[in-house]
Amino acid sequence: MDIKQLIYLCNLEKERHFGRAAEASFVSQPTLSMRLKNLERELDLALINRGNNFEGFTAEGERVLAWAREIVSIYQGLKLEVASLKRGVSGVLRIGAVPQSGMVLPQLLAAAHERYPQLDYQVSLFSADQLLEALNAHTVDIGLGFFELATLKELAFQAAPLHRSDIALVYHPQAFPQMIGETPLALADLADVSLCLAEPSRYFRRYLDGHFRESGVTPRVKVESASVMQLMQSVFLGLGCAVVPQGSLLPDMIPALRFRPLTLPPMQRQAALVVAPVGKVTALAQNFFVFAQAWLAENAP
Repeated sequence: MDIKQLIYLCNLEKERHFGRAAEASFVSQPTLSMRLKNLERELDLALINRGNNFEGFTAEGERVLAWAREIVSIYQGLKLEVASLKRGVSGVLRIGAVPQSGMVLPQLLAAAHERYPQLDYQVSLFSADQLLEALNAHTVDIGLGFFELATLKELAFQAAPLHRSDIALVYHPQAFPQMIGETPLALADLADVSLCLAEPSRYFRRYLDGHFRESGVTPRVKVESASVMQLMQSVFLGLGCAVVPQGSLLPDMIPALRFRPLTLPPMQRQAALVVAPVGKVTALAQNFFVFAQAWLAENAP
């Protein structure tokens, strides 16, 4: 057994297709298939259900796959650790973000760039639940999302909670002149307003839908998307109004739009920046986390 076989197994899980898994592994499909069959022979277990195409993993394969994910993530973390020890605070930091909580992320990265100009970033988007899984699997170095703080404490993750943002309605004043004003709105005030909201599977949307129900309001959803930019483009074109956490670059990026506060209870989950426990976190991620903690404290409203 070697690390390449485990990487091939993990890539097959991601791609669910032998050809695409081979491409992701930078080998030919026959090579990938042969190496995985060798792994099965060595373990004396059938790991993969094979037909004309990939048909999933056997029960034994799922168990082996769980170990493979852990080993591959540790291996990749070791490579990053060695690279950071050689080069200092430089390299690529893998960041997982929930779109609505990650609206502050570009400002944080811009500040970090002043301190660590050699550091580059790979940002992937997740749902809140998927992000916790990615942190557990070490497929991201840093997480920015909505978390149950008790769960993070139980898992021994290091967490820097973000300040609790007020929720605001974003609208184009020409398309929705009736929204102009500074007095906070209640959800009941949005009963007849076309809205651009996150997808129903997202935590932030579930939070909103729960309070819509409590208010006896059925929202008129015009556009749904996991992309904040897609929602803002829809608002800019007058398709509807968006509901977002305040505190981002949006007012500077889209000055034609206006914000009006909404009266909503705080979310049960807390927006936070999260890294692995001490002893498991890479030096690169730990340095960034310490910097981010200080930046967040300095920039709290």
